[in-house]
Amino acid sequence: MPRFKLIIQYDGSEYFGWQTQKTGRTVQKLLEKILENFNEENPVKVIGSGRTDSGVHALGQVVHFDLNTLLDTFTLKKALNAKCPEDIFILSCEVVSPDFHARYSAILRTYRYQVYTGTNPLFRNQTWFLPELNIALLNNLSKNLIGEQNFLSFSKWNKEVNNTICNISQSSWRIANNMVIFTIKANRFLHHMVRYLTGTMIAVAQNKYSKKEFINLLKYPRKNVALHKAPPQGLFLEKVDYEI
Repeated sequence: MPRFKLIIQYDGSEYFGWQTQKTGRTVQKLLEKILENFNEENPVKVIGSGRTDSGVHALGQVVHFDLNTLLDTFTLKKALNAKCPEDIFILSCEVVSPDFHARYSAILRTYRYQVYTGTNPLFRNQTWFLPELNIALLNNLSKNLIGEQNFLSFSKWNKEVNNTICNISQSSWRIANNMVIFTIKANRFLHHMVRYLTGTMIAVAQNKYSKKEFINLLKYPRKNVALHKAPPQGLFLEKVDYEI
């Protein structure tokens, strides 16, 4: 049975995240329901590169599923987009090796967080509205994230997660007009990690938290730290990279 890989975009505003839940509308559950139309109403399991939380968006979520179909990839992509709601779009569709796994085959993931310092209400579902920020200070903080470190302090603690080490290869802030963008790239991320990092760095910039406290959370990891968490609507899963 062929294995398909999709790259998809979605506006997470109206979803309870990516992952299927007992209650609530999720992206994974919706895609699986759509794919049943191409599988004689039988279930199709869709695996994503990672879960996004309620209200979080994706510019390049990667998924895989197995489907026995005579449709070529172009036609399947077109048919899926015809059935998807307006807030989900399939960017690409291809047949991949049976051992490809959207989550476990990934080697890098890139997230971006958007903060808007202007007044345009059109950005309300895709940014965190804040006053002007000190970009130099934020970059001074973010460079401390580079490398392999224990990010236990900056994650939602889960006793079932034994490994809290992540290798950050990019961590930087930039500004374009009134849009302030934090980009972070790593081999893996922990639950809520990007939102905790973003929110705490901004708290330092707003004099609500000290730089020393921020650095100490990296040097001396501990669980269940009371941190500042950025709201979900500014977060995007931007890209997932795989071995060529």
